[in-house]
Amino acid sequence: MAKKILMIVGSLRTDSYNQQLAGYAASYMRDRAEVSFLDYRSLPFMDQDIEFPAPEAVAWARQQVLDADGIWIVTAEYNHSYPGHLKNLLDWLSRPLKQGDSRENNAIAGKKVMLSGVAGKSSAAGVLENMKALLPVIFAVPLDGSEGYTYLGGASENGALILSDEMEDRLRAQAEKLLSAINE
Repeated sequence: MAKKILMIVGSLRTDSYNQQLAGYAASYMRDRAEVSFLDYRSLPFMDQDIEFPAPEAVAWARQQVLDADGIWIVTAEYNHSYPGHLKNLLDWLSRPLKQGDSRENNAIAGKKVMLSGVAGKSSAAGVLENMKALLPVIFAVPLDGSEGYTYLGGASENGALILSDEMEDRLRAQAEKLLSAINE
């Protein structure tokens, strides 16, 4: 049975640079893993008043994460941090699956996570550092090699993300690390 990689893109904009980067990453793994993309647009804001039973969209997103062997988050940087909608998803994923369970019994606990991002001058360094700090708090496992920072300056043409050879090599190395980590 093929291993499953779930791509989570922190930019909801259709064909954003981060969507494109995730597409490149997925293409490097499709011959060795089943790759899918999580559509989490319909998630309500995290609210303990509606936490149990979990709203249908939340239960569905959690199941996608539970079914995945590994996760790759490719995200934009908003004000040196993660987008609010991505944080909302992670908040839902970090909550106990059943009322009264410990926080460690959540959908993302123990999941190996690779990180990448496309941004302007910051090269997404701020958001990725914040993600590396957040993931252990919610019991996920950020992988070494999450240095997938991509500086956008001059790397696009007519809305298309153009990867340099160096960027492509880094992205391929990240794909190999994630595949290796989930096959251990």
